[in-house]
Amino acid sequence: MRLIDDTGPEGGNAHEFSVSEISGAVKRLIEGTFGQVRVRGEISRVSRPASGHLYFDLKDDRAVIAAVSWKGQVTKMSVRPEEGMEVIASGRLTTFAGQSRYQLIVEDIVPAGAGALMAMLEKRKAALAAEGLFAADRKKPIPYLPEVIGVITSPSGAVIRDILHRLRDRFPRRVLIWPVAVQGDRCAPEVARAIAGFNALAPGGAIARPDLLIVARGGGSIEDLWGFNEEIVVRAAAASAIPLISAVGHETDTTLIDHAADRRAPTPTAAAEMAVPVRLDLLAWVGDQDARLARAMGHRAQTRRQRLADLSRALGRPAALTDPARQRFDLWSGRLGPALSAAATRKRAGFNAVAGRLRPGLLTRFIGIERVRLGERAARLAPALRRLRRDALRGNEQYRRDLTALAARLAAAPALRLAALAERLAGIDRTRQTLGYTETLRRGYAVVRADGAVATRRSAAAGASTLEIEFHDGRLPAIPAPERPAKPRKAGPAAPPDQGTLF
Repeated sequence: MRLIDDTGPEGGNAHEFSVSEISGAVKRLIEGTFGQVRVRGEISRVSRPASGHLYFDLKDDRAVIAAVSWKGQVTKMSVRPEEGMEVIASGRLTTFAGQSRYQLIVEDIVPAGAGALMAMLEKRKAALAAEGLFAADRKKPIPYLPEVIGVITSPSGAVIRDILHRLRDRFPRRVLIWPVAVQGDRCAPEVARAIAGFNALAPGGAIARPDLLIVARGGGSIEDLWGFNEEIVVRAAAASAIPLISAVGHETDTTLIDHAADRRAPTPTAAAEMAVPVRLDLLAWVGDQDARLARAMGHRAQTRRQRLADLSRALGRPAALTDPARQRFDLWSGRLGPALSAAATRKRAGFNAVAGRLRPGLLTRFIGIERVRLGERAARLAPALRRLRRDALRGNEQYRRDLTALAARLAAAPALRLAALAERLAGIDRTRQTLGYTETLRRGYAVVRADGAVATRRSAAAGASTLEIEFHDGRLPAIPAPERPAKPRKAGPAAPPDQGTLF
């Protein structure tokens, strides 16, 4: 097949083609010869720009073909291309004139055999494990009796019926079902969105937030279960704040979500059994614990009762404990009256001593001292007043206000000071009167003066010629002191008989 008509004469008369004409002819030739092809090779140089398109190379040991998959085709792929994966790519061959190259427009990719799938699975598992998504310390405990259980599975399969039947038999709970595709290219994004959607529910909202999630699917081939090996599903399971049980496939089937989940169940039915306990077994256990508690409480009460009885026998009679205290109380209460009288007598004697030291001259002297201090302060205020008046004449409004205030204070200061001194003097006078003997006279005592002097002893009064008695309301006039009876003289020896005188 000839691309260019070169039948013309050689040399300058040859037909000239533009670059676009050559590129178009090559494009039509390649697309016409290789319309729809399947190419087997190893993926390399994978590029995912922000546009969503996918660029990569397919290579073998001798050649390389550039490949591109548009955004819409990428979303439909069951297997995402990864570096080093051996695949069979289906698409059409075309050219890219902008870089003078041919390329393969890839519509679908399948792994080149189970060995390639397992190799890719192991590589992805190692990468995710290196990030710590499968670490045991990230696992959350499964709640013992969840109120609400969220199930992520297909609503039309036998899996959901098995889970609901098992939950109904063991312990009926409220179940929320999030329907998803469990196979094909829609499986991974829908499962990831379901896990994130359940976690996004607010506690106490209109839709109850589940306490436990179950991701379930029946058994199948590795291709059927591949959606649960996708990285987006594994990351969603690892990021779930709600405890998650993975029940994908049968016991021999293992997917990457099993490693990221908080618990793996061999079957969906086993997941339901892990989620809730058996209600009848729980009731039997509660009954047994109730009986054990009752027996323990009875035994404990009996032991305490016996211990109390033993201790009560060691205690003495209550009267033996209170009688000594009662006797001490009577003893101290009998001593209280005389002690109060003695204390009052001592205080009265102290007051009388202080009253005797108070003299009117002391008060006069105190008032004089205070008057001198007041005069000194008044003398100090006069220059200050003159300075303030001088500043006021200079037009200082602030000084004028201060002068007015000081003048008012100066005018009121003597009266306030004298009032304070008068109040203090009145207080001192009240103290003098309280401590003076006149208040003592009001309580029934009297002052006895013998010959004009205060008599404090009986002997002084007995030897005086006049006695004067002072009461609180006046004095009795002086009266002669009663005469003391003459003391009888002791009988002396009898006088000798008169013998007369010699003269």
